[in-house]
Amino acid sequence: MTPILRTATELLRARRAPPLEPTEIHVTPMRCWPNDIDLFFELNNGRTLSLFDIGRFGLAKRIGLIRVLRDQGWGLVVAGGSVRYRARIRPFQRFEIKSQVLAWDQRFVYIQQSMWRGETPCNHILLRTGVTEKGRLVPTDRVLAALGQETESPGLPDWAQSWVEADATRPWPPEM
Repeated sequence: MTPILRTATELLRARRAPPLEPTEIHVTPMRCWPNDIDLFFELNNGRTLSLFDIGRFGLAKRIGLIRVLRDQGWGLVVAGGSVRYRARIRPFQRFEIKSQVLAWDQRFVYIQQSMWRGETPCNHILLRTGVTEKGRLVPTDRVLAALGQETESPGLPDWAQSWVEADATRPWPPEM
């Protein structure tokens, strides 16, 4: 199934599910199809990122962000990420994507996602994401206000904060 059909299916499924608070976990059931695999007969790492996109859309729907994006004319952006791969997902295997907002600061929302095959964690990603308007980041307090949320951000776990700090030292543009 192509990602656009999977995305539409996920949005319909999320529409029927109860709303979530911003930091609650959204679960997306999936199956690895033959068009998802690479030459090693496992879920392709590029497709993994596309499937994580689908999980984030489901999360965004359930926390009310999709409606706000449409109402405000806003978009979404991934501004950085760190992924860890640990176990293979093979063709036709079922797995779940778990998606959760960890925390936010003035500019970015930090999201963690993982894929699980039963009780086996297969991979995990930490993302720095944002909401955009006319090519610029929308401050997170404005996004929260549009969501009707007055919640303060939970603190980032130490491992995530360490990544944020380390990534801030990375040169841009790349020194190649």
